[in-house]
Amino acid sequence: MQSRFLLEISVESVDAAMAAERGGAQRIEFCSNAREGGTTPSRELMKAVRERVNLPIFSMVRPRAGNFVYTVKEFEAMRREIEAAKEFRMDGVVLGLLDADGAVDIARTKQLVELARPLPITFHRAFDECVDLRASLEDVLKTGATRLLTSGGKRTAPEALDALGELVRIAGERLIVMPGSGLHAGNIREAVAKTAAREYHGGLSSVVAKPADNLACFEEEVSKFAAALRDFD
Repeated sequence: MQSRFLLEISVESVDAAMAAERGGAQRIEFCSNAREGGTTPSRELMKAVRERVNLPIFSMVRPRAGNFVYTVKEFEAMRREIEAAKEFRMDGVVLGLLDADGAVDIARTKQLVELARPLPITFHRAFDECVDLRASLEDVLKTGATRLLTSGGKRTAPEALDALGELVRIAGERLIVMPGSGLHAGNIREAVAKTAAREYHGGLSSVVAKPADNLACFEEEVSKFAAALRDFD
């Protein structure tokens, strides 16, 4: 039975993507270097995951780990990475740019949103480094992004459920606010109750040590997560 909630699972390997699909995920966020917050996967990995996974796949576009203030050269790399995502039939793109003041870089993000069309854009947790989340939510809207992945300004989503609920309420139908970081089957009930979000994101590293190396356990935790969301239907 399909849940009215959507579960996105973040992975960094083809095998983990396949395990997430078997476990009941409805969408994949695909990246490399997950321990560093995720970077752009190689063209070879995008090609391989598209050949093996039927779920919608959103590819990370992040040329390096570290902060989210990018040079001209890095911005051009992001443009090329978006073109690669389109070439290898990704279903969406995940990115985030800030300016030197730590605010959403509206102008350059908007350029990437336009380049990616018709693929939808998720603005990722670069957002959580912004000082004023309410104002930054409006900035994300101005970029044309359709989705915001956020932990509510805290290290993990369970630490910021009230703030996440406020962001969901403020966004309304204008933008999908997707809580993520630290969510799993054991705490998703409280997250749903307090945020009223309709989409949730998890990498499950908080409950599975090295998910890419423990695929059976990872698949089981994805299954539990998906089942917990279905319990609300």
